Amino acid sequence: MKIRALCSFVLAMAFATVATAADKAPKGKTEFTWWGHAAWIVKTPAGTTIAIDPWLKNPKAPADAKWPEKVDVILVTHGHGDHVGDTAELAKKTGAQVVGCYELTSLIGAEKSVGGNVGGTVTINDVTIHFVEAVHSSGYSPDGKSAPQYGGAPVGYVIEVKDGPTFYHAGDTGFFKDMELIGSEYKPSIALLPIGGHFTMDPTGAALAAKMLKVKTVVPMHFGTFPMLTGTPDQLKDALKKSHTSANVVEFKPGETKAL
Repeated sequence: MKIRALCSFVLAMAFATVATAADKAPKGKTEFTWWGHAAWIVKTPAGTTIAIDPWLKNPKAPADAKWPEKVDVILVTHGHGDHVGDTAELAKKTGAQVVGCYELTSLIGAEKSVGGNVGGTVTINDVTIHFVEAVHSSGYSPDGKSAPQYGGAPVGYVIEVKDGPTFYHAGDTGFFKDMELIGSEYKPSIALLPIGGHFTMDPTGAALAAKMLKVKTVVPMHFGTFPMLTGTPDQLKDALKKSHTSANVVEFKPGETKAL
């Protein structure tokens, strides 16, 4: 009986050790590729490919870059042309599912789409996508010529990657107090934040947003595409220091891929 008890104890300790090791195992890296402006292609450790605001023909996009052949889901934050961008064409080429505000997905008219709104959640493969608030406007012209139609509420996304990071794409937005709730509820470690100003937060506003979100890493976007988007990553770094926010700034060049 003592031998059996000893064996049971040893096995229990072994399983506990394995479980502890699994809990402490590092999470996988997720690859982020910036296409300029607010456009991103993200690949998870399990191979799911996410396109966000895929204006892949924007002025800052690398001329020789090839569009991804495989895309599982396209996230669109709001109806402006510099964010809807090439969604319809990319969805047709890849068969990707388009996710966005209900009214906007109806206007885009992709074959496969999921319309949602703030508070909603969509799961695709190893990715859980939460719709969150953004402070902006949204109007979309399907033919690019007629007057914009109401595109529903603008949104941001918090994206949880299984065995990877939780990251926040803010879309186009100013800073707002409920970013504190986004931080406390979803706990993103990475925030992709607009810094250009005029239509969105400037670097000072983005630093305040990072402080409210309590993220470890800030990736600046939506700057320099047009002359009026004057904010710069260096200004963001200075603003973070002045606000005593310890978030690390990770800069991308258009076309560059980094694992985060």
